[in-house]
Amino acid sequence: MNRLLRWLFFWGVVRPVILVVLGLNVRHRERLPRDGPALLVANHNSHLDTMVLMTLLPTRLLPKIRPVAAADYFLKGPLLSWFALEIVGILPVARGGAKGKPAPGDPPPDPLAAAAAALERGEVVILFPEGSRGEPERLADFKAGVWHLARRHPAAPVVPVFLHGLGKTLPRGSVLPVPFFCDVFVGEPVPLGDDKAAFLAELKARMQGLAAEGRFSVWE
Repeated sequence: MNRLLRWLFFWGVVRPVILVVLGLNVRHRERLPRDGPALLVANHNSHLDTMVLMTLLPTRLLPKIRPVAAADYFLKGPLLSWFALEIVGILPVARGGAKGKPAPGDPPPDPLAAAAAALERGEVVILFPEGSRGEPERLADFKAGVWHLARRHPAAPVVPVFLHGLGKTLPRGSVLPVPFFCDVFVGEPVPLGDDKAAFLAELKARMQGLAAEGRFSVWE
């Protein structure tokens, strides 16, 4: 039943909203993964980011698309938790590390366990390395989780995606989207390597390179 509801939500709500409200222009769509396992890594300015990324992938992959999301935000109550987990299919992660301390002798909780398991199952994981939503089209520092996750699953390509305009269509704190032209730039997979700092720097440089393709003016 939940799988059917997920299909109905994306075909009956998400796709029509994106088609009607957003003038979505996708560049280099052919670079998107055609199957899992894969890591889709994007900048984060709006709750629409996840919905747009999920609709870019082939429809047959919908059951295998798993966006990483903040547990403290999306697991606030039973209804929101059910919707986020069963309909959107999020992988909840505790921001700032897991709460509480492990019992003596127990290993500390692994915040990447759910995402790593999804990749192991051959799923497509959507990850926002900045963490929380930031200012529209202004990249914040990338957290190291994406590198650790990629190191665990080197066969999963890390595909960078730069989203432009969604931070104006539905910015942080807003409830209703406003029509706005939005752009999506898909990059080539980022080579992993053995150096965490070098990988994160390369990933951010790829994002900045994708943003430069649009030659956009700075948001006021």
